Amino acid sequence: MGKKKELPEINASSMADIAFLLLIFFLVTVTMDVDTGITRKLPPPIEDDSKVDFNQRNIFEVLVNSANQLLVEGKEGNLATLKEDTKHFFLNPANEINLPEKKLENIDLMGEVFVSKGVVSLKNDRGTSYEMYIKVQNELTRAFQEMRDELSVEKFGVKYNDLTDPQKQEAVQAVIPIAISEAEPEDIGGTK
Repeated sequence: MGKKKELPEINASSMADIAFLLLIFFLVTVTMDVDTGITRKLPPPIEDDSKVDFNQRNIFEVLVNSANQLLVEGKEGNLATLKEDTKHFFLNPANEINLPEKKLENIDLMGEVFVSKGVVSLKNDRGTSYEMYIKVQNELTRAFQEMRDELSVEKFGVKYNDLTDPQKQEAVQAVIPIAISEAEPEDIGGTK
């Protein structure tokens, strides 16, 4: 019998380095999808336990029940007209007494302008579909975006998103703040 032939040993000392470099390569080159949400600025926390008192004329109530039906200002609403109804309420062009109060303010780059005290109060039922919730949110957001665009075009000649000067954007935001208050969902329209 002959001598058994020995197999040469494979040097594995650099395998860990190679695996580490491959890991780094994949982490750097692979893009991850980032979930996006609805952008809302939360109100500041209330300092004490006292309730905030709102004048009812300043609140635009939007309710969505479990059957995905809208109730706007106590009447049956329509998703197709929600944007225009919101704009009319918030701007109060004829200064009607049943629509929001306006406060005269001096805002940089705008001068003295009337700022609405209006707030949109959105309340959903726990049974409201996510699709309907997003549709209502989109219409409310479009209303505020259009109001900002109209003001920006009137004052600066371009739409709000096309403003390159942050001070001009802040001025438009001061006149037309996104004033949407969202209440905790509850069973307001029965079960689906």
